[in-house]
Amino acid sequence: MSRRPVLRTELPGPIAREILKGSNGAVSPSYTRDHPLVADQAAGLWITDPDGNEVLDMSAGIAVTSTGHCHPVVVKAIQDQAARLIHMSGTDFYYPSQAKLAGRLAAMQPVTGDKCRVYFGNSGAEANEAAMKLARYYTGRTQFIAFLDSFHGRTYGAMSLTASKARQREGFGPFLPVTHALYPDSYRMGPRATALAMDHLEMLFRTITPPSDVAAIFVEPVQGEGGYIVPPGDFLPKLRELCDKHGILLVFDEVQCGMGRTGKMFAWEHTGVKPDIISLAKGIASGMPLSATIASEEIMKWKPGAHASTFGGNPIACAAANATLDLLEGGLVENSAKVGAFLQDELRRRLGDHPNVGDIRGQGLMVGVELVKDRTTKERAIELRNDVVMDAFLKHGMVILGCGQNTIRFCPGLVITEEEAVLAVDLFTRSLNSLTGVAHA
Repeated sequence: MSRRPVLRTELPGPIAREILKGSNGAVSPSYTRDHPLVADQAAGLWITDPDGNEVLDMSAGIAVTSTGHCHPVVVKAIQDQAARLIHMSGTDFYYPSQAKLAGRLAAMQPVTGDKCRVYFGNSGAEANEAAMKLARYYTGRTQFIAFLDSFHGRTYGAMSLTASKARQREGFGPFLPVTHALYPDSYRMGPRATALAMDHLEMLFRTITPPSDVAAIFVEPVQGEGGYIVPPGDFLPKLRELCDKHGILLVFDEVQCGMGRTGKMFAWEHTGVKPDIISLAKGIASGMPLSATIASEEIMKWKPGAHASTFGGNPIACAAANATLDLLEGGLVENSAKVGAFLQDELRRRLGDHPNVGDIRGQGLMVGVELVKDRTTKERAIELRNDVVMDAFLKHGMVILGCGQNTIRFCPGLVITEEEAVLAVDLFTRSLNSLTGVAHA
């Protein structure tokens, strides 16, 4: 018999409520926490809370647990490494797991140039901070361009790039010199989406941001927090051409869309356009804190001491990443492509004519469903507040997250089966019907 959610108590249950009470009284109020969920243990795509409730997880800890929760191969790699060496800072010393991982990532050649170099950090924000410093160091230029609705992290440099939500920036300026351009959204902008985005960039160059001052353009090959937006196929090639014309470095933030998430190891592979620098994190180590900034040897030629991290590339995190790569290369990237396509087909079959579903889009297991008030006008479903939406899904036994202004994202572990995808769509449909009052099959 196929597994389904088990709800033994109301959510949150009595034990979970006590944990929430203690956490909310001590943890920074800056955390968003849309779900009143306490994760006590998990395996694969299933989370069990301390009250014994079992729910389907379509969030993967924000696209992080790429091999599913507690994959036994990853768990064993962590345990074995923890018994041998927990820490010996890679900024001053050497150890096998980091050397092995660096070699594997460099051999993948995810950036322009013949030989790659890898810098290790702990998070996507750190990876982008390193990319910003490296771009300035290499080019001697000071300014950057990023895109509206982008998310690159919350530290100062990364926050300067981010343009996802005003509340993330409110009260923290001034920021680094970053100009934000339009990101092409075919659903909202129509068939001229790429042309409009490129025209806007040219306007910025002509009016306020001389291209000769721009060190790098940062872009997500698939926009994550902005709404799981897949740009038109000609956008990245045109962006590459523009950067080459002006001597600007092209940086791909694949923190969320990389490491097999879109059905290929790197999202840029869908177009064949390589960046000059790439930032990776989230799914790279199945939940251990790790990030990588990769560039060619020609670009990453900063001197010893120019940039480093005490904890970046920790032995245990690197061991988990090596095990994760084994699993990704061993079939999970292909599974992402296969089940991701199946998931989109199921969503379109069940919800393609739902009056409040405007668009279903994605690549691999990076799938977004944009909710609208009206399919014809595409008016956004602003009344469906994120916390209300998330609560409705949890009450039906599924953990799922929003993104953008009005999109629900599916980003499960890449171990998901077609049977679990069918269940996810069924739970999604039931939850959406309860939110909208629409009886849709």
